[in-house]
Amino acid sequence: MATPGLARRDRPWLIALMLPVLVIFAAFFILPMVRLAGVGAGGPRGLAAYAAIVTEPRYFRSLLSTLALSAGVTVLTLAIATIAGVFLQRNTFRGRSALIAMLTFPLAFPGVVVGFMVIMLAGRQGLIGDISRLLTGQKLVFAYSMAGLLTGYLYFSIPRVILTIMAAAEKLDRNLEEAARSMGASAWQVVRDVILPGLRPAFLSAGAICFATSMGAFGTAFTLATEIEVLPMTIYTEFTLRANIALAAALSLVLGVITWLALALARTAAGSSVAASA
Repeated sequence: MATPGLARRDRPWLIALMLPVLVIFAAFFILPMVRLAGVGAGGPRGLAAYAAIVTEPRYFRSLLSTLALSAGVTVLTLAIATIAGVFLQRNTFRGRSALIAMLTFPLAFPGVVVGFMVIMLAGRQGLIGDISRLLTGQKLVFAYSMAGLLTGYLYFSIPRVILTIMAAAEKLDRNLEEAARSMGASAWQVVRDVILPGLRPAFLSAGAICFATSMGAFGTAFTLATEIEVLPMTIYTEFTLRANIALAAALSLVLGVITWLALALARTAAGSSVAASA
């Protein structure tokens, strides 16, 4: 019976400690989102502005391009980061720390710098173009296409996911793998039936963050997206070049809702997988 009374005495202190967090949350998230929703619905289109992303071909193509790009980045990032992360976590060799530091170094670069590096790699004066011209006589340039944007997104997505995979791989029970091998399981079966299911919560959480980051990335897209149009660039064009503030606000809110849903679904699925494994 003493615990409820103690909780009641502590309630004012808990409220006092939570108050700054609630104020900051309201000032920097709730109020701007409410204002953004109001601006989006306050234009000439009214609430129809929120449906423009699926009713108008230009915006719908931009949405599909962004979704396809983000899904591709997520799948490739998880595949590359899983192989590299598990290997780095389970193997000790000279230069391992330096290699991990180099793999995570892109986290220090903003999106514009990443885009510039892709141009130096695959642009008109890029290294790949020079090599391909020497080998084939034709210059290969893809920095300003979807492939270039994919390369840039992979560059800043892989370091984030590698760290998550390494942390998850450290917690895997090696005894389960040894038991599977003792029962005649091949190396691929151990990976498929033991390692990958054990990493599933990390896949879901890291993949959702990777997808959401790719959906809203602007700096790299601003540097590279001259021949393609993704949703952040579409919003930027509507806001700056066309002064269509209401539609830009509506598209921004739709983009935010899509990424929030991806994060919420991944969080739910990750929680379910953890509960099932327990």
